[in-house]
Amino acid sequence: MKKIIAATALIGSVAAAQAADLPTKAPLYKAPVLQVYNWTGFYAGVNAGVGFNRSYTTLATPVSGDALRLGGLGGLGGGQIGYNWQFGNFLGFGNLVLGVEADIQGSGINDDRTLLVNQKLDWFGTARGRVGLATGSVLTYFTGGFAYGNVNTTFTNPVTPANSLNLSSTRTGWTIGSGVEAALGGNWTGKIEYLYLDLGNQNGITPVDGFILGSDVRANIFRVGLNYRIGGNGIYAPEPVANWSGFYIGGNGGGGTALNRSSLNAGAAAGDFNLSPDGYLGGAQIGYNWQAANWVYGLEADFQGSSLQDDRVCLLSCSTTSFASFDQKLQWFGTVRGRLGYSLGSTLFYATGGLAYGDVKTRIQEFDGGAQTLDQSFSKTKTGYTVGAGIESPFEFMGMFGKNWTSKTEYLYVDLGRSTNGYTVDGVDHTFSTRVQEHIFRTGLNYHFNSPIVAKY
Repeated sequence: MKKIIAATALIGSVAAAQAADLPTKAPLYKAPVLQVYNWTGFYAGVNAGVGFNRSYTTLATPVSGDALRLGGLGGLGGGQIGYNWQFGNFLGFGNLVLGVEADIQGSGINDDRTLLVNQKLDWFGTARGRVGLATGSVLTYFTGGFAYGNVNTTFTNPVTPANSLNLSSTRTGWTIGSGVEAALGGNWTGKIEYLYLDLGNQNGITPVDGFILGSDVRANIFRVGLNYRIGGNGIYAPEPVANWSGFYIGGNGGGGTALNRSSLNAGAAAGDFNLSPDGYLGGAQIGYNWQAANWVYGLEADFQGSSLQDDRVCLLSCSTTSFASFDQKLQWFGTVRGRLGYSLGSTLFYATGGLAYGDVKTRIQEFDGGAQTLDQSFSKTKTGYTVGAGIESPFEFMGMFGKNWTSKTEYLYVDLGRSTNGYTVDGVDHTFSTRVQEHIFRTGLNYHFNSPIVAKY
């Protein structure tokens, strides 16, 4: 999922580059704004979110094997502590913020349905550096460093159940990610964040039957957090509430990954497994906001092109001449959503949800004795739902954008439901089923068509 960071954090860092002094008349603001916000100092807080493994796993005997994706979805929560240093204007982009942060998380991420292999991430922690650009009370940042966690992977031996594997160990590795943090008032700040965890490889072999298990332990973490700043200068002149009313249009880019729980029934052979497409995405959005004091509610529609793909899963004795391989893609998707948010000064914190639709294409190839017996593609436009949350704030880049521009960073969960397809190979009926569940992390720019502001409240 490094693609998520490449596509969203880079855009997010540029999007946070805003001028320090805001002009007296601005289309987005109700009154002149004076910000003297400093991120320097200690902080501590809590967080919660969701995550799932995307662990590429091979299971082999001397003559056969499978290639799987282990990826249980689960909740997580924990706490963090850190320290920031803020420096002056950085090449005209904004104030440079450097920091360190450590966190520890309890985790319910558990895959207990994939063929004969289960994997659970019991807990994990990180110790990371942060580098970001701050415009007043909004900080956009990259983060990365050391990761560790306890991973429990088991294999149930179908030949001799007593001769199974239980690989449980505290593993170490690394993490990278990105996020946006903004002031909530007083010493409190809120953040939305994505982390990619790499905890190395787990390997084992059953001593009698010779089953060989290898799993690269990878996890995707999406979470929100609340921090309390201890000391430092978090005091700044109160900002008038921004005017969010009216139409807006914009574009976005980012990344996504999926946990698509699938199954194949091929006569006597049957099993559950995961397909996990990931990649880049980009598109455009249009919306309208209404505002009552600090509360903002609106409608938004977007359409996305997508490169999300997984072509590495293989079942039914993949190391021999008889097997089934899968190639699944999310080619495009769109949403029509409501938004409900609360504006703290110039920053809008919002929740969003509504209709989702998209095109999912799965190609299945089967071979028997070295001869191809099937090359079948199933493409369906599915509908479902989406929910998510985000942070939106004014955007100005080296004076090239006015106060009608905003940037946003958001997370979306997209569920396009389950589809089932049947086909016949050599007189044997096959049934393939998949449920599409996407996790999207993206950054966007919006242009607002609201008029110059006259204070209303």
